[in-house]
Amino acid sequence: MQNKPTTFHFLLLIASGLLLAALSFLWWNDSRQPAPISLTPTLSGETEYCLTCHVDLPEISASHPADTFGCVSCHGGERLALNADLAHSTMRGGANPSDFSVVEASCGGSNCHSGSEADDRHHIQRVMTSVQSTYAGAIASIRYTFGAQTDLNAHFGIQAVIDEQSKTGISSLETFNPVDEAHPSIQKFGEECLSCHLHAEPREGEAYARETGCAACHSTKKHTLTTAIPYTQCNACHNRGNYDLRTMTFVERTDHPTQRIDDYYQPIAQFTQCEYTLDCVDCHTRSEVMGDGDIHNDQASIEYVQCKTCHGTLEELPLTKTLTDPNDIAFTLAFLNPIKDLKLGDTIIVTEKGEPLWNTKVLPDGTYEMIGKATNQYFTFRPVMGTACEQKPDEQESHYCHECHAVEK
Repeated sequence: MQNKPTTFHFLLLIASGLLLAALSFLWWNDSRQPAPISLTPTLSGETEYCLTCHVDLPEISASHPADTFGCVSCHGGERLALNADLAHSTMRGGANPSDFSVVEASCGGSNCHSGSEADDRHHIQRVMTSVQSTYAGAIASIRYTFGAQTDLNAHFGIQAVIDEQSKTGISSLETFNPVDEAHPSIQKFGEECLSCHLHAEPREGEAYARETGCAACHSTKKHTLTTAIPYTQCNACHNRGNYDLRTMTFVERTDHPTQRIDDYYQPIAQFTQCEYTLDCVDCHTRSEVMGDGDIHNDQASIEYVQCKTCHGTLEELPLTKTLTDPNDIAFTLAFLNPIKDLKLGDTIIVTEKGEPLWNTKVLPDGTYEMIGKATNQYFTFRPVMGTACEQKPDEQESHYCHECHAVEK
């Protein structure tokens, strides 16, 4: 005579069914997971699975190969996770690890961008003290205009910065807080006019499209870092409109340029042909743009490249340098943007501070050659010496050149 099923048997059957269902679900879910693609970058020696989902991402730059850096050393994240939410849960700066809130952890380190000045690895310190970051000149000008300070010297920056070895005499800046200001126009300035420094998120609209931090300049499209920066990237901050100082509001450009000549500068600007044919990075050096490590009062005090840098004067040829050291910084810069095959023995133009214009070359016939860093265009030009130019020896700034050579619109 057979025993009747007991409650225990029913529970056992239910438990067995649930276990089978759970195992089936785990098998089904596991079968849907992509096969892990491992990468063990030489820098960390630790395996990571980021390429399982991001295998189609291009190399971010020639100087940051994935085999060396991987993903986690810059981006953070859970290196062994195959679930996207878990893998991304501890990423730094979201999709932008160069944001200044996390840049030291992402891009710093003595072997990367916060090393010694002698090894040219002090990039983070340079950019943090630059006027692009501090906005010190604009803040000082507005505070002086409305009586909050008695001089035009920089006392405040977007963030407090310290540089005890500064060569400009400015060793620190305090944090600018518009709320602490008494004059309503300075408060309004704080609300309306601080969207272009490198800490700030950009305004809405395609014309302002950029990232924050280092990527604001060096990332022109998704997952790229480049030194071939077109003028349009600079325009995301520098040519979108003007500030109305009476109302402290930003007035966007209403024209819609269809030619480069109109897009490069605002309609009221005066410029020569080379200034709109080239890109900003072809003239302005990395020290001018990214800072030289010192705190400066304003933008004018860091800019030093003039027309004479490349063209010389009636009395002097441009400063040049013949490359004899294979470790010269010029070769590093040329590697980062390989538009020309720079060789030992080449003679290039240098600035008054000795900074190499590595994309130039002195040709055998005494003329000069420049290759556009963003366009790869070749240009040849002559020095002023020996021409019929009527410039005065004491008038060497670029605006004097504009008096004769400005392009007619």
